Amino acid sequence: MSAQGSDEVQGPGEDFLAEVGKQVRARRRAAGLTVQALADKAGLSRRMLTMIEQGSANPSLVSVDKIARALGTDFTSLLGSANNDPVHVPERPVQVWESSTGSRGLLHVGSARTDGPELWEWTLQPGDHYDAQPDPVGSEELFLVRSGTLVLKVGDRTVRLGPGASARLASDREYSYLTEGAEPTVFIRVVELGTDGR
Repeated sequence: MSAQGSDEVQGPGEDFLAEVGKQVRARRRAAGLTVQALADKAGLSRRMLTMIEQGSANPSLVSVDKIARALGTDFTSLLGSANNDPVHVPERPVQVWESSTGSRGLLHVGSARTDGPELWEWTLQPGDHYDAQPDPVGSEELFLVRSGTLVLKVGDRTVRLGPGASARLASDREYSYLTEGAEPTVFIRVVELGTDGR
């Protein structure tokens, strides 16, 4: 899930970073963990975890997921959006990823179930792309293209999806989203992460 990208600055949005930092700090303290202990569990440096808690780091989305798993929770819960009501209507989507060209990834809603599906809406501006690190083993993404052309690259394979086209991607490997043409590409993405044997 981590953004790398073109020469433009890309990464998580400010609101997302602030909320994740607050949630990580609160959950770490509630679990009785030191910063170093949680950093070790998540496979991150102490400095990076401290910066994430302060909302001043620009972590990959994979790093945020590793922290969530080390805390015994999931990505969506770190946004404070876990809700067990029979019907949950979020106030607004959370802008999790953005680039300076105007591309963005919005998380609309996540399952109340740990590691359950997440519903995203993405917009990629012409010429922009998103390069991702592998998600946990068994992870999958489903796509529905609303407008423009979405190009999925996985290893040596390249697939082009036009408006109305759908696809499934095994995201437990490196992959990329790209655009083709002069118009933005808008697509819906449903993510379900594998549990890595949890």
